[in-house]
Amino acid sequence: MSILFLLISISAFSQAGNSTREDVEKYFITSRNYKNQDKLDLALESLNKALILAEKLEDVKSIIDCNHEFSLLYLKLDKIDQSVLFWDQAEVLLNVTEYPYGSAMHTYIEALHLFKHEKYYQANFELDKASKMTNVRNLTLHILLTKGFIYLELPKYDEALKNFNSLIVNNDTEEKDYIATRAYIGLALLELKTKQPDKSIIYANLGLQIAQKNEFFKEILELNQLLANSNQQVGNYEASLQYSNSLIALKDSVYNEAKIKSEAKKADTIYNETQKNLIESQRKKIEELEESSSRTEITAILTSAFLTIISLLAVSLYRNNQIKLKTNDLLQTKNTELEASRDAAVKAMEAKTNFLSTVSHELRTPLYAVTGLTHLLLEENPNDAQLEHLKALKFSGDYLLSFINDILQLNKIDADKLEPVNTEFNLKKVLTEVVSSLQQSAKQNQTKIVLDYDEKIPRSLLSDSMKISQILINLVGNGIKFTKKGEVTVIARLLNKVDEKVTIYFEVKDNGIGIEKEKITNIFDSFEQGSIQINREYGGTGLGLTIVKSLLGLFNSTINLKSEIGKGSSFFFEIEMTTGNSVINDIAFEITDRDYDFTGLHLLIVEDNKINQVITKKMLIKKDMTCDVASNGTDAVEMVSQNKYDAILMDIHMPGISGEEATILIRKFNKYTPIIALTAISLDDSLESFYAAGCNDVVTKPFKPEVFYQKIGENIFHPKPIA
Repeated sequence: MSILFLLISISAFSQAGNSTREDVEKYFITSRNYKNQDKLDLALESLNKALILAEKLEDVKSIIDCNHEFSLLYLKLDKIDQSVLFWDQAEVLLNVTEYPYGSAMHTYIEALHLFKHEKYYQANFELDKASKMTNVRNLTLHILLTKGFIYLELPKYDEALKNFNSLIVNNDTEEKDYIATRAYIGLALLELKTKQPDKSIIYANLGLQIAQKNEFFKEILELNQLLANSNQQVGNYEASLQYSNSLIALKDSVYNEAKIKSEAKKADTIYNETQKNLIESQRKKIEELEESSSRTEITAILTSAFLTIISLLAVSLYRNNQIKLKTNDLLQTKNTELEASRDAAVKAMEAKTNFLSTVSHELRTPLYAVTGLTHLLLEENPNDAQLEHLKALKFSGDYLLSFINDILQLNKIDADKLEPVNTEFNLKKVLTEVVSSLQQSAKQNQTKIVLDYDEKIPRSLLSDSMKISQILINLVGNGIKFTKKGEVTVIARLLNKVDEKVTIYFEVKDNGIGIEKEKITNIFDSFEQGSIQINREYGGTGLGLTIVKSLLGLFNSTINLKSEIGKGSSFFFEIEMTTGNSVINDIAFEITDRDYDFTGLHLLIVEDNKINQVITKKMLIKKDMTCDVASNGTDAVEMVSQNKYDAILMDIHMPGISGEEATILIRKFNKYTPIIALTAISLDDSLESFYAAGCNDVVTKPFKPEVFYQKIGENIFHPKPIA
């Protein structure tokens, strides 16, 4: 009944003097700081002040935020019923208020409750929903953090490792140190679970330093426990005893009976006060309704009817809740069976994707040797007979690399490893980059690429520019391949704009060979190119359009096709985006290859494969560069600490600590030396995690030599800021 009256209670307050929403936010921030320090009684007190002021200001969004924070605080106190009640009160307001961040937070808290009840897959599903509702950095980082701990339980250690590593170097303006501390706890737990207590000790110590500096008492407790357990496992019993004693002392001084009683008392007091205030506001509202109608008979009847309806609703809610509880018990058994079946299906899918990932990744290592040695031989003035064979070998290597890349891309989509990531970008710049990058292929076919761009499209948009680029590169590349001495046109039109939502129409059309009508329905299937004759004449894997179709599915969009034999084809689709806040420069981007003088540069190659070491070293020597070689991440960290390098070429997949881990460690004492990830990227790899670890750039193996040299020159002579 109290929840039903919540909206009525809000309107009963008038604006409070000169107080503003900023004053509410100050109380809110103070409460969150106390919560992170585990001073929950003070956190509750400060948050209660924020709620009272928000109600006086009639600021519905702030009231929603306060109810959500109360729900989190009571969840931390293990008072589940009270936590759910505040969550419910926020839901009532969200049903009548457009507040995307509030909806995202609401879903996030629901995921935390599921996680607490060990429903990990359901919790992960809700977190994925929440992440798509908001771009607020703080909440996004908390979602990543919670997903990391879920992955520890499933267990999916590789995913957990990536999440925690990306959070260590987070740039959150509100809880940077707290999130980093929780990430170190996650890494320490992970290493303990994977039987690597030495690493667990390193991460736990790093986390403890931050926790002690910020007085994160609960985290200090957890980290001392982890250090006691880890040191015991490595046989360092003296250190284990020291951390156990610290643990006992901390519990005695901070987590004593008085603290627990104080928090429980404060929680009950504030809970009772909020409910009492809600009831009082309801009573006053009823009195106002009675007085305003001069206590006429109609008012009495309406009031009586209103109260009767509310009472019936309350009884109905109670009965429905009882029925729901019984139904949940009946469904629990069926859910358990369904979860078992789903887990089996998930494992089968994971086995398939892992196999394809492993095969595609492992093929890259020998392929790097083939393409690298071919390049070196081509530069050593081969005779005419050798030149013909080497060019054929280079063509075969490039074809095989393209095929592997397409397989890996489809595998990522099938395994749900790809999700749209909202970033702010200029669409005209993106399309210009796509056209520029394919000009060389177009020249080989004597084909012209035309960009037809609608200037009404807002300069700044929010969407996944990287995946939009991939879609258009595949479509334009497809048009170029089947168009000789013709024209490929890229069209972008503003279809409609409602508030901040815009719908953009894209079309890529060519005047090439066209597609037969009976082949159109199958043209987007894997390995489908229309006919065997077309495949033999034009080459390719037949996966490009399949990738386009799958990527558009991530945007809830579909690809359409019109084509006529001998007259060409037209591929078109629509994508809904959001307008951005800032003004992005719309000057067209042009790819410019510079000739760099590499003479005298000294680089570090971090690579565990001996053949790859030799090839990369020879490619550097060809340009008058010198280099050192580290065979693993540990050696790389030590060598960088003792020597000066102009750049570091970092392999990612190595025994011992990975390239990502090595990069994170190097960035702790060296912020400026360019680090280029030089890796055979696999299914589970994320370019975002490479940049988050501290890499300046990424080059995937095998690579084209000109790209390799260009990246080295760009990052040494025109360094980019670390993400």
